[in-house]
Amino acid sequence: MAAAKRLLAKSALLPTGWSAELVIEIDASGRIAALGERAAADGAERIDGLVLPGMPNLHCHAFQRALAGLAERAGPEGDDFWSWREVMYGFLARLSPDDVEAIAAELYLEMLKAGYTAVVEFHYLHKDAAGRPYANLAELAERIVAAAEATGIRLTLLPVLYQSGNFGGVPPSEGQRRFVTTNEEFAALLERLHRHATARGSFRLGLAPHSLRAVPPAALAEAVRALDRLDAGAPIHIHAAEQEREVRDCLAWANTRPVRWLLDNMPIGERWTLVHATHMEADETARLARSGAVAGLCPSTEGNLGDGLFPLRDYLAAGGRFGIGTDSNIAVDPSEELRWLHYGQRLLRERRSLELDEPGTSLGTQLWRQALSGGAQALAQATGAIAVGRAADLIVLDGNNPALVGRREAAALDSFVFASAKGAVRDVMVGGRWLVRERRHAEEQRIARAYRRTAEALARA
Repeated sequence: MAAAKRLLAKSALLPTGWSAELVIEIDASGRIAALGERAAADGAERIDGLVLPGMPNLHCHAFQRALAGLAERAGPEGDDFWSWREVMYGFLARLSPDDVEAIAAELYLEMLKAGYTAVVEFHYLHKDAAGRPYANLAELAERIVAAAEATGIRLTLLPVLYQSGNFGGVPPSEGQRRFVTTNEEFAALLERLHRHATARGSFRLGLAPHSLRAVPPAALAEAVRALDRLDAGAPIHIHAAEQEREVRDCLAWANTRPVRWLLDNMPIGERWTLVHATHMEADETARLARSGAVAGLCPSTEGNLGDGLFPLRDYLAAGGRFGIGTDSNIAVDPSEELRWLHYGQRLLRERRSLELDEPGTSLGTQLWRQALSGGAQALAQATGAIAVGRAADLIVLDGNNPALVGRREAAALDSFVFASAKGAVRDVMVGGRWLVRERRHAEEQRIARAYRRTAEALARA
């Protein structure tokens, strides 16, 4: 548990706006206990630079970080998500538990140094390369927890339910055998991880039905009931409508579209996150926005896979909430995700703004705040804001970074988001503990050595 401490921030981003010379009091549990003025700063640690709430990453498949860049080969006509998926299946067949932990630790360290202070791990590796359960059914999930504990990043762990290869209960393929569990196996996995989370207090547990194509309706309903028996407020995330083919297959199966099916058949609300939701019709977009659920947007992965562009303007105009994720981890940078989220909309509309905000609004600040709010909701943890009662998950931007020199507050945050300010994150705190100081993490050499051994072994395989 973090010791109580007091910080004096030269400038900090609060939910109400920027605050200069702000005293942040942090209690022994790592939460913000009070916010005050400079007059109460005796004994506080001075923090120069901009202090921001750290960004939650609401969607991650950690093992895919070691795959990033290895699928960039021109394929046949129709090369798309589905052909990339076959490359991914071949890669994951070689991963051992040690590999999974080493890759996740390296990735989580990268996230911290880029400005992510929390991650939702959408974890769907459960079995060995032959599709057999480990002696400990939670072996690979617990490796993810170990990686998060080693780096200090805040974790929400979502074990994935995966049972079919497509809509209508099509049998899973050989490449999917490491994902597949029965209802009974999955309930046992949830129960073991719930005990682990309760005993250690180091992560938040939730559920990730992979998608409607991978989880038959009866199994989806049973998984939600199994989670509710353990924690009726736990988060639920699901992939939906990422590709047009998925929408066509759903129409053939149920005569409706994936997002519409979920809205019609499941209690979609604030505990739910629909990841991607790229291909929606206007009524689906409006209904999802009104539901209170979060749209989990992953622009770098969606761009890499050629998925398409989310209808962001209409969704926000209807009051929708969103957060950002790294997904396949082709990029590990919250600014890059936000930048490409907005650039995609600019290209689509041939405008430089979404025309939803008052003239003069700082777009960088607006995007950062929106992604903080949606990300914290998706995480189901008290983070995402510098506010009393929230976790002290903070990042400090270095005002001497070339992209930020001479720029104050909103202008500096605009530059951080839109001007590729590499290396601008100087210090990172999670739960009141400094994890990164002057761009260095105490465990980075050990983590790098373990990752290098894994990456070199995979390259030889």
